[in-house]
Amino acid sequence: MKPSHLFLLQLVLLFLSRASSAPLFVEYIGAKWKGVRFSDIPVNTNVDFRFVLAFAIDYDSSASPASPTNGNFNVFWEYPSLTPSDVSAIKSRYPNVKVALSLGGDSVGGNPAYFNPTSVDTWVANAVASLTSIIRQYGLDGIDVDYEHFVASAGPDVFTECIGQLITALKANRVISFASIAPFDRTDVQDHYLALWAKYAPVIDYVNFQFYAYSSSTTVSEFLNYYDTQTGNYHGGKMLVSFGSAGNAGGLTPANGFFTACGDLQRQGKLNGIFVWSADDSKASGFKYETEAQILLSGS
Repeated sequence: MKPSHLFLLQLVLLFLSRASSAPLFVEYIGAKWKGVRFSDIPVNTNVDFRFVLAFAIDYDSSASPASPTNGNFNVFWEYPSLTPSDVSAIKSRYPNVKVALSLGGDSVGGNPAYFNPTSVDTWVANAVASLTSIIRQYGLDGIDVDYEHFVASAGPDVFTECIGQLITALKANRVISFASIAPFDRTDVQDHYLALWAKYAPVIDYVNFQFYAYSSSTTVSEFLNYYDTQTGNYHGGKMLVSFGSAGNAGGLTPANGFFTACGDLQRQGKLNGIFVWSADDSKASGFKYETEAQILLSGS
């Protein structure tokens, strides 16, 4: 693709991604293998609801320990409970539901899941091919980028080109209609994602910032300050707030004022959406906070 054509594509994608004003609710699912299904989670038809399958990882699980594959992605989410037919069924039942997959994550086989490309060109070629196959097999709509560990040779510039070119190619090929990133406030992580944002923000539709990575002692006022800081870092982006539903979750939790903070943001016109990590943990409490979050977003 010629540079001028790439620029025009980015402008069109930016316009389309910013055009929707529907409240956005995102639920990660499948990472912890607890038997949760799409149909278990309550879906409010008045929100733009997106499931994110966690995770697709460019590692080979047949090796011990699992070994990196330079962009050849494999399914690591709980596929016995989250199959292509399950994706089709939940999307048919709820027209407001879309389903994405997330790349990377924190670990694979109990060890860190590193972003570890051999080269930009080979990684992008492999990633485009392997992810296109998985996305079409499952009938998915988008991707999320959640790499959290990086080998020394995969600095911010390499990460920027690999991920930026991947998203651009998948959108240009009409394989996906949206893409998100999931950074958190650790220096090496932010260095990579902010470099990516600086060059490829037009093809990134929203930012699933991991606010639950902050301290469990976070207060409402601190949370609001964190939000303002990160919206400044990802200027112009559609920033989502988040909570973790595990018992040991960090950040501001629903039990300690999360929805109070969301109400403040909503009154200021700043609440773009909410995401939850994750359905696997929420299953034990009957997804009560998912219900509450969607009511807050939709007003119904």
